[in-house]
Amino acid sequence: MKKRKIMIVVTAVIALAAVAGCTDKVKSGISEVKRQQVTGIRIETVKPSPMDDLYETTGTIRPKTVSTVSGRLMGTITSVRVKEGDRVSAGQLLLTIDDSDVAHKVTAAAEGYTEAQKGLAAAKENRDLREVSLQRYRKLYDEKAMSRQELDQIETQKKVAVLDHERAEAAVKRVGAGLSEAKVYQGFSQVRSPVSGIVTEKKAEPGSMAIPGMPLVTVEDNSSYRLEVHVDEKISGRLKTGMKVSVFVDSLGREITGTISDVVQSVDPASRTFLVKVALQSEGLRSGFYARVGIPVGTKEVISVPKNTVVEKGQLTGIYTVDSASVIKYRLVRTGRTYGERIEVLSGLNPGDRIIVSGIDKAVDGGIAAAGQ
Repeated sequence: MKKRKIMIVVTAVIALAAVAGCTDKVKSGISEVKRQQVTGIRIETVKPSPMDDLYETTGTIRPKTVSTVSGRLMGTITSVRVKEGDRVSAGQLLLTIDDSDVAHKVTAAAEGYTEAQKGLAAAKENRDLREVSLQRYRKLYDEKAMSRQELDQIETQKKVAVLDHERAEAAVKRVGAGLSEAKVYQGFSQVRSPVSGIVTEKKAEPGSMAIPGMPLVTVEDNSSYRLEVHVDEKISGRLKTGMKVSVFVDSLGREITGTISDVVQSVDPASRTFLVKVALQSEGLRSGFYARVGIPVGTKEVISVPKNTVVEKGQLTGIYTVDSASVIKYRLVRTGRTYGERIEVLSGLNPGDRIIVSGIDKAVDGGIAAAGQ
């Protein structure tokens, strides 16, 4: 038994000596590690700064003007000159409708107008003749060559001629108005675009029947757009027309500035929100685009950094920091809103931390920032 105990003790001593030797080697290896010196970088200290406190919501971009073009004449559609996606200008012909019936009415009205004009010419000649005759007979009456009764008869004939001329003038105006109306209806056979824009919907085909009031073509005015968003009732008193808001359009990958054009104060009792319309002016906008809007409702202290300092590695988002020992470390962060050329950092940084803001491509995780950087 004593021999076994002695052997166990000896074995333990040998094992401890081996571990001690390995530990010395590990320590020796650590002391021999040399960190890479990194130069050509610029370091700044993180400081909180006041930024707009934004109420964020989402909405859909729509054209400011959408024109649903309908027919005003019943008839068969004879031709359709546009298709979805076509750009059209104001007054451009979109489609035509058979105007055979109206054409006959125009012809009849034109003939009636011609006859009315002839009647007016005849009435005018008769009136002028009666006026000349009256002057002649008055001279005869003054010369006692005719009786008063005969003169009264001539004066009455002249008055009747004047009335006939007035009736003929009224008939010409009446028939002329009918002709103008018939021509207007004939013009309805040519359906034209009321605005310049893009054809987004076409519901008419040649051979189909057009009925007054039935939508035929939809044209969107693409010169100006607006964003429609529903906003929580809690901030209803803070919004005014003319207020500037930031709008980020995902499809374009950029932020633009919008202006509140309308605030509909009526609150939806189901969602407790009200409608706000934001006017937009920017290249590349399209109807139906999804957009996020930030409405300023106050200010708050946030930590923000230049956008170029944020480095993405795969699905990781981080920033190169420099600790008190000048060691560079890639620190994971969570970002928030963008403020121009700066971006909010929600977590991962604290006030007083030092970060690399220039020469980021030279930064090495675990490297040493050279003195003077």
